[in-house]
Amino acid sequence: MEWYHYVYGFLAGMILANFVPHFIHGISGNRFPTPFSKPHGIGLSSPTTNVLWALFNLVIGYLLFRIARISTDDNLSLIVLLAGISLLSIFSSKRFAGKHKE
Repeated sequence: MEWYHYVYGFLAGMILANFVPHFIHGISGNRFPTPFSKPHGIGLSSPTTNVLWALFNLVIGYLLFRIARISTDDNLSLIVLLAGISLLSIFSSKRFAGKHKE
């Protein structure tokens, strides 16, 4: 695999991790920040906006996953994918910990 496949794998992990909170909040009928909220990323968007943003993330994450050629035969590609998931998950947990305090 070329070096850029690993970059795509890392980005795929991050975007697929971003799918989860928006989808869960959206289908649960809860408001949650999106890039479309006012102020951007801080205000709360509607559940429908969250579901649409989640589905967009899922499609882009899937395309990046395919471009990255993630394979169980290549442990490094799996590690890079999991690193992307881990990084965005930890960042999001810290970023949104106080969203209800505002």
